[in-house]
Amino acid sequence: MPTTVQIGPLTLPRGAALAPMAGVADSPFRQLCREFGAIFTVSEMVSSKGLCYSDRKTPSLMAFSEAERPFAVQLFGNEPATMAQAAKLAAQTGADFIDLNMGCPAPKITNGGGGSALMKSPRLAGEIVRAVKEAVSLPVTVKFRKGWDDSSENAVEFACICAENGADALTVHGRTRQQMYAGQADYACIRAVRASVPIPVIANGDVASGPDALRILEETGCPLLMVGRGALGAPWVFAQIAAYLEDGTLLPPPPLEERLSLLLRQVTMMCAEKGEHAALREARKHAAWYLKGLRGAASYRRESSSLSTLDDLKRLSERILKENPAE
Repeated sequence: MPTTVQIGPLTLPRGAALAPMAGVADSPFRQLCREFGAIFTVSEMVSSKGLCYSDRKTPSLMAFSEAERPFAVQLFGNEPATMAQAAKLAAQTGADFIDLNMGCPAPKITNGGGGSALMKSPRLAGEIVRAVKEAVSLPVTVKFRKGWDDSSENAVEFACICAENGADALTVHGRTRQQMYAGQADYACIRAVRASVPIPVIANGDVASGPDALRILEETGCPLLMVGRGALGAPWVFAQIAAYLEDGTLLPPPPLEERLSLLLRQVTMMCAEKGEHAALREARKHAAWYLKGLRGAASYRRESSSLSTLDDLKRLSERILKENPAE
């Protein structure tokens, strides 16, 4: 298997990228994941209409630091002209490529015809890809699913249409929209997509460790993989994956003190970016993820659900360390 992958002018090493996750994969989290070895990062979902019609909050979703490169802005929508216009605006941020969301299963996205709803309209999806490709000089990638439901598993057809219309790479999540995140990801489906198109295919689904990463690469034949939920509260998973793919080394998670230090650093960056009030509301779920598996975690998670200030988090961290000296 080759050690590098070409996506347009981008040369990427074999490994794991951070998946776009709405309400989670903000700039501070992306920075940490990139530091631990994520090969590229992707913004939270950006509404093409929101961007084109100057929604006040939309530009902040595209903000990124140099430390996050290679970096993509992910757009969603179902109108080719609007998606093309949005792509032009997104390109002005200096992003390295544009990713098109055709896989989000959330009803608030699919009810408007975006996300995985586009899998029911492959020709329209192709028109969107073509319009965006003609609008920008950046590489364009597409993220989609196995299909809409069990009766319409059309990932191979969908992939071919995207490739024919100019997509530079594809990411496939091996579940249907109907499945959401239940059950197991179908790696055979991803392998079939990879065999059907001449462009790079990135495998996505059920990766939370080095062995998981090797399995998905071996079973799909893909050169790259994407990690989403497996990175929640564990940005170091990218270092674990890199070590395992390199020589089979199983890196343990960082010690508790280091994990809590990373959480505090992430939330401190969030406060600088969003203000303490908004940041701490979002930080509650991140704290719960970082504390998963810890002795007494249920009690700590309940406490984290009411965090209001950065000092609250510092005090909770100090108490956790005091009560778990051997962790």
